[in-house]
Amino acid sequence: MVKAIVYISLKNGVLDPEGKAIQNALTNFGFQEINEIRKGKFIEIELNENNKLKAKDKVDKMCRKLLVNTVIENYNIEIID
Repeated sequence: MVKAIVYISLKNGVLDPEGKAIQNALTNFGFQEINEIRKGKFIEIELNENNKLKAKDKVDKMCRKLLVNTVIENYNIEIID
């Protein structure tokens, strides 16, 4: 069994209103040194698969079919034992 972690972020140039709201709130709390915040997400998936390459391929297919909007998001997959 392996665990896959999928990191998802907005592509450069895509507006991130949630990141901007977080930045504004932190600035109001006195954190003036913040230049930019981009909010992303990660997904953990446990797979009944021992082959890391097969696991990564399966997770990549999951990402392209459902988990990631590839028009506006980038993703990276990390496989952990």
